[in-house]
Amino acid sequence: MSVGAVMLMVVGVGAALVGALVLFLRRVWFYRDPVRVPPDDPAAILAPADGKLIYARRFTGGKVFVEKLGKTIPVTELSGTDFGAGESGWIIGVYMTPLDVHFNYAPVAGTVSRVVHTPAAVNLPMLDLWEYVKLTYLRQAIDLFGRRYHLSNERNTIFINVERPCSQGPGAAGGTVGVPGARRTMIAVVEIADKFVNKIRCFVKEGDILRPGQKLSFIERGSQVDLVIPGDDVEIVAKVGQQVYGARTVIARFRNRGTTGETGEEVPEMAEAGRRIEGTTGTAAAAGPAEPAG
Repeated sequence: MSVGAVMLMVVGVGAALVGALVLFLRRVWFYRDPVRVPPDDPAAILAPADGKLIYARRFTGGKVFVEKLGKTIPVTELSGTDFGAGESGWIIGVYMTPLDVHFNYAPVAGTVSRVVHTPAAVNLPMLDLWEYVKLTYLRQAIDLFGRRYHLSNERNTIFINVERPCSQGPGAAGGTVGVPGARRTMIAVVEIADKFVNKIRCFVKEGDILRPGQKLSFIERGSQVDLVIPGDDVEIVAKVGQQVYGARTVIARFRNRGTTGETGEEVPEMAEAGRRIEGTTGTAAAAGPAEPAG
């Protein structure tokens, strides 16, 4: 066999292996559905998705300053609704690369108040090629806050009514819907589609009662999830640039509430099978092993 024939064979085998790997990543690994066990922490606000925490921005009076635009914008532009108008709070963004788990999870316990789908004429790309390489393969965070896609792309916003007890201590029944004397607040989970996203598959509807870490939806390919959290009693405990894991990593807390997890760190999974977050209607993916710590 000639050297040329051997080289062609090697190239052919290599191409076949690369193709098989790409097919595996796109058809199997991308749809993995690991079991997630949330921490037993009534004050915790959990990451809504796997990915890089790319920003945590404070807003006041219903407005937030955007450096890229050189001006303030209404928070209402993020959700496409009147949510956050005139209020103060936090906007936290998590970017999901194609290598991350693409299920989205409830950051807190509560009741779905409403689900609002905001269509777009055209979805703009979130990243250029170099930014895609940095986020996906080099795992470096990029501040994407206020880019054109952030305000104009298709989005699905899930509003969650949350009841937090006024009492303190680890024994407080945090996050339980219907607790007497609880103070009501609302959190918005804003799921933003990328240019190549086929659709956002939402598993919940208005009136559904959620457990912390329950699956909310599935988003195709790369995409982004924002949390909009009004209120002055919220403390951000995760760091910008940190790799976070949906339903596992505590990214913020309601202050003056009982806590049991470690601040700013991923909380170890618990053994009790009864607390495992099982699959939700709308997905047929099988549960797999939990994600390794980032």
